[in-house]
Order: sequence, then structure tokens, then C-alpha cells
Amino acid sequence: MDAFVLGEHGVSSVFLWSAARVGGRNVLDLFEESAPATEGAREELEREVRYANIAIIEGIGASQYGIGMVAARLTEVILRDERAVIPIGCYKPSFGVTLSLPSVVGRDGVQRILEPEMSEEEQKGMQRSAETIKAALSRLSLREPLRKRA
Repeated sequence: MDAFVLGEHGVSSVFLWSAARVGGRNVLDLFEESAPATEGAREELEREVRYANIAIIEGIGASQYGIGMVAARLTEVILRDERAVIPIGCYKPSFGVTLSLPSVVGRDGVQRILEPEMSEEEQKGMQRSAETIKAALSRLSLREPLRKRA
């Protein structure tokens, strides 16, 4: 399966169903061909992905192994100057925040952002995801600065 989940890492993540493929076929077309057996499959997959971190934490008490695996892979990409296409957080001026988009990554970091084609619904989802990030950032800036402990 080839699919992307973009935007912020959480409940406002955007699933690019319009571009998801299995064996070169569009996943949504395959769902339609398999209905009613696949009724609710899209919603169930989205729910599982959105809340996977909670399931991992409940299962092993933390999520540091997944974070460690991602950090190790990202280190490889940079050290080997692989110019791999991976979804990674990068500042996107059109959204005004850092969010996850497929990007070419190598020794010099993000070398190019490959903004995928999106349906109108997915574009709106990306905007909502960016607004979620902006709202979280505005709450952070309102808090009292941390004080040094004696």
C-alpha cells in the first residue's frame, strides 16, 4: 500500500485517500468494489492511525522505541545524503506553520517539499490541521515563561 497521512501528528491529521494505492489501484475504488464488506473500513483505519500512539503507550508504557526508530532512519537519510522522499515536518509559508508533507531529505535537510495533489476535502483538512497547530502555538505563547528553579 502506498498512502500518506499529512499535517499535524494527531487527531487533525489528513489522510490522502484520493492518492492512496494498493497494487497500483486507487484504494477508494477498491473499497467501492468490495462494499458492503468494507463499509466503515476507511473510518476504522483513520481511527486506528490517529490513536495508534495511545495504543502503543497502553501496551508498553511509552512510545520511545518508535521515536528512536524514526530518529535512526532520519539520521541514515541525512548521513548518506539519500535524498529520500519521506513525510517530515517542515515550515510551509502558505500554511504559516510547520507540518508534515512529503519532502526530499538529504545531507542539507529538506531540499524540496513535494506537495501532493489533494481533493478539495483534503485541502480543507490540511488548512484545519494548520489551524490546529496555530491554536496550540498561541496557547503556548500565552503561558507565563518558565522560571529558573533555585
